[in-house]
Amino acid sequence: MSINNAILGLLSSRPLSGYDLKKLIQESTFMYWSGNNNQIYKALVELLNEGYVTNEVQHQESSPSKKIYTITAAGQQELRRWVLSSPEQPEVRKTFLIQLAWCNGLETDEILRMLAGYEQEIRSLIHLEQGKAAKGVYAPDRSPREALIWRMIDANILSTYTSELQWIGEIREAIIHENEKEVDAVNIQVITKEDQQYINYRLTDGKLSTEQDILDLVGVCMEHNIYKVLLHEEVLSEDFYNLRTGLAGTALQKFINYRITAAAIINRDQADKGRFKELLAELSQGNAFRMFALEADAEAWLLQV
Repeated sequence: MSINNAILGLLSSRPLSGYDLKKLIQESTFMYWSGNNNQIYKALVELLNEGYVTNEVQHQESSPSKKIYTITAAGQQELRRWVLSSPEQPEVRKTFLIQLAWCNGLETDEILRMLAGYEQEIRSLIHLEQGKAAKGVYAPDRSPREALIWRMIDANILSTYTSELQWIGEIREAIIHENEKEVDAVNIQVITKEDQQYINYRLTDGKLSTEQDILDLVGVCMEHNIYKVLLHEEVLSEDFYNLRTGLAGTALQKFINYRITAAAIINRDQADKGRFKELLAELSQGNAFRMFALEADAEAWLLQV
């Protein structure tokens, strides 16, 4: 399909200037051309040469003169011929899919942020389309049937965006699930108290000793839609207490990024050492991460934050 066909369609409803055509094409979602002046006027010249449109100069007292284009009988016949021709196959042209195809080198949280950014773009497009519908964008509206068809075109566009949101949710869930540890390696309980819930997180095999382990924990929170976690002492590896490894800092950053509140039952001997003790004092000023000697104290804090 060329922009010439779209212009013939617009002119079939009423005579229009080049500026009018440009504005209508730019405001349309399904007429996907940029609608710049070069495209519009090149197409109009071709249509004039083929006898599909005519033009006349309309003089204005307070503004420059403008050319008004009108479709001819031959143009109407050409438009009818094109409308009845076999439709082209739909195209899938999404730059995001190409980005996603090569994201395997990223961390899981980076991929989730990619999806979140794309999701926001789709939601913005939905709001834009809904705003256009509320404002009442251009539609020929020459008959009840034509008005219905244009409304259904708008519905098609919105359904495409809505389906994209559903797909984003599905791939996010699949990535989180893929990132989880084997069920038999993690003992997870969802505890409900005082109308609140938190995840009681114990490891039966291994510890939180790498960034991937931290991401697995984030995945568990997202899967259950619960963002309060109680970490038992056996979960924390020696690297967690050694600030030079960066593991504690990584965990804290992930908790902040994903708005997770975590309480940990600590190894007191480890926690009282040098820089880690300083970190605990600093963390006591916020609500992202706290450490406690007793499980009851850790649970009480989780329930009240």
